[in-house]
Amino acid sequence: MTPAATPIALGSDHAGIGLKATLRAALEAAGHPVLDFGTHGPESVDYPDFAAAVAGAVLEGTARFGVLVCGTGIGISIAANRHAGIRCALVHDATGARLTRQHNDANVLALGARMIGAEVALDALNVFLTTPYEGGRHDRRVLKLSPGWSQPA
Repeated sequence: MTPAATPIALGSDHAGIGLKATLRAALEAAGHPVLDFGTHGPESVDYPDFAAAVAGAVLEGTARFGVLVCGTGIGISIAANRHAGIRCALVHDATGARLTRQHNDANVLALGARMIGAEVALDALNVFLTTPYEGGRHDRRVLKLSPGWSQPA
């Protein structure tokens, strides 16, 4: 994971706090600044609130990418994708992480803490952060997903 000056935004519900902590530790160990929007305890919370916080940070440019975790990754990814300009991908392995960056210019990664282990999640995170968007034939499709989008420099 090559660090950048712009932070990575993290968010999870109560089911994802353990995996989020593992991801945060790996990001910080690699030199990435992190914005952790919570949650920070086991009490039941509403995942759309944390998806909104991470999506906001990505859309405002205060975070380079977002990473969201809930039990399955499904609900939190749906919640994130309700924000115009967010392209959140629920992935289950490094291949999905690579393809969503290459083909969709995904800006938020969603993971299911009850679906994959920490090692697979860490591999997916590393690939997500280091894979560039391919552009080309994918541009017109990404533009349909996010009107006003422009290819990253």
